[in-house]
Amino acid sequence: MARIKRGQVKKNKHNKVLKEAKGYYGSKSRSYKIAKQQLLKSMSYSYRDRKNNKRNFRRLWIIRINAAARLNGLSYNEFICGLKKANIDINRKILSDMAVNDPEAFKELTEAAKKKLT
Repeated sequence: MARIKRGQVKKNKHNKVLKEAKGYYGSKSRSYKIAKQQLLKSMSYSYRDRKNNKRNFRRLWIIRINAAARLNGLSYNEFICGLKKANIDINRKILSDMAVNDPEAFKELTEAAKKKLT
């Protein structure tokens, strides 16, 4: 069987990894072996944190909705329950945006929720 030398292939592979590891501290950006290990760790962190990011934003939206609902005399739980009973189907992202940027429209929603609760 013929001998295969892979000088350029290996160099390209190493350069690809080192290019992705640019900006890492110390030998994590200079040594191929350590850079490869750090990239594996970094990729797993980025995958995990894309999921966590969705969680964090939902928490933020709920906190904003709760604060605005309490200003209008309802708790978050009562507000969401009232909206469901009134067949108003708006997601939390939009509700949060309304609570911050359009308090008048949010107040109308709380009034509709209060009517359905009583």
